[in-house]
Amino acid sequence: MTHSIAANAANDSGRQPLTPASMKVACSNCNLRELCMPVGLNEEEMKRIDSLIATRRKVKRKTALFRTGEKFHALYAIRTGVFKTCVTAEDGRDQVTGFQMAGEIVGLDGIVHDQHTCDAVALEDAEVCVLPFDRIGELSREVGALQHHLHRVMSREIVREHGVMLLLGTMRAEERLAAFLLNLVQRLQARGFSRSELVLRMTRQEIGSYLGLKLETVSRTFSRFAEEGMIEVHQRQVRILDVERLRGLLAQPGSGF
Repeated sequence: MTHSIAANAANDSGRQPLTPASMKVACSNCNLRELCMPVGLNEEEMKRIDSLIATRRKVKRKTALFRTGEKFHALYAIRTGVFKTCVTAEDGRDQVTGFQMAGEIVGLDGIVHDQHTCDAVALEDAEVCVLPFDRIGELSREVGALQHHLHRVMSREIVREHGVMLLLGTMRAEERLAAFLLNLVQRLQARGFSRSELVLRMTRQEIGSYLGLKLETVSRTFSRFAEEGMIEVHQRQVRILDVERLRGLLAQPGSGF
């Protein structure tokens, strides 16, 4: 997926206020606008949405966009890159709670108590658009579609969490990994990528943390899928060879997370 050369050049310095011209690039003409912003807006409403984007922020690989306990100020629309959200378990280990990619919004966890309840860490060099939450509230009263869109985003998160609960509570290891791969490919396909090939930005250990599986189980299940001709694996590159057989492993076909 490519973005405007002008947009990339404007971001070379990291955090940077946007000029009116670059704001237009950031939202109105962004390839991801239909994934993270309302659709069907008229020109005037689109200009108002453009005005919401005050800054872009670059986040280096393995660094945090925000941490647990930090004051909540904004939501973040992921422009490029992949993030993981995680919380610290009682034994001190990080528990991965989700993976977010371009076109998705992170930071919703901070709305309830005005502070973040998880860490959001970049799994590769990434860039986000900063959406100040106080401005979102003001703008939602003027552009009804924005408020409806945010409700949809929050509802999607609830559905995803229900899917994870189902995944961890009822599925065997093979079903969990199959569901994870199918969901990842589906999300990437919606962003214009291949329907059968993907690069895993997360480690096997992070996948295991998210799926409630030990590292050894994740590695063994990947190997089994490859031996049985369902996938082809080269380090972090995965190619889906038999999507129907993967789907056939699921006790609950179509369960989303």
